[in-house]
Amino acid sequence: MPLIAALLLTLTAAQSPAVQPPPSQPPKADAKSDQPARYTLGPQDQLKITVFDEPELSNIYRVDSDGFITFPMINRVAASGLTPGELQDRIRTMLADYIRKPQVRVEVEGYKSQSIIVGGEVRSPGKIPMTGTMTLIEALAAAGSPTSSAASEVIVSRQKRGPNGVIPNENDVEIIRVNLKEIQLGRAGRDIQLQDGDIINVPKAQTLYMSGAVRNQGAIIYEPGMTVQQAIAVAGGLTDRGSDRRIKADRIMSDGKVVEVSLRLEDKVQPNDTIKIANKIF
Repeated sequence: MPLIAALLLTLTAAQSPAVQPPPSQPPKADAKSDQPARYTLGPQDQLKITVFDEPELSNIYRVDSDGFITFPMINRVAASGLTPGELQDRIRTMLADYIRKPQVRVEVEGYKSQSIIVGGEVRSPGKIPMTGTMTLIEALAAAGSPTSSAASEVIVSRQKRGPNGVIPNENDVEIIRVNLKEIQLGRAGRDIQLQDGDIINVPKAQTLYMSGAVRNQGAIIYEPGMTVQQAIAVAGGLTDRGSDRRIKADRIMSDGKVVEVSLRLEDKVQPNDTIKIANKIF
């Protein structure tokens, strides 16, 4: 090939635009990617089901009281007990007999079937519907948060379920205890995913009573492991005439009798104690 012709061919190739790859296909719809993975559908849940390129099939569907939805072409489809992703896969498989490679997306438009109960020392106790996955923190916030009389722990009662969600024994209950202060500080509660039917109880705090030479006489909230010194601090400390010696307490014993006991600052108090702080002896 002559030299000039070869140079012309080289320049032409260099100036030619690069061949662009074909545009990538849109990702397949996957309800599992943005739907609560652990949420299981139930009666009265409202679902938005999209069948791509099939607008006549895309619509809002409600789960009937028997746990089924009625869907065009494939009629009755069992939905109760499935996650949105599982229902999506089921519809896709059933539609494959009528549509070539159907693409299906299932989203929950309205959560109606599941709920939890929050009771005890919260501002708005009652039944709370679950909006997808719900954490313990979210449930307490929905109940108005604990009151100032709340105890130091929150108790979650949960019926144990089999792999298919069935309750084999109604008396088989799991108890989960969470420290309330850890929840309020954001260090606990977020990792506890609630389940349908969970009962959350915020007990009323146990108290003890401070009397004598402390700045704030009356009831204070008892904390497990609380010492006499800590109880005095919660009561505002000693008065100018208060003594940290000769401390007495009226204590209710297991038989119901009230006994006066002597205490030191490092001794632990008990619920319902009446701590008596004496004046200094000059």
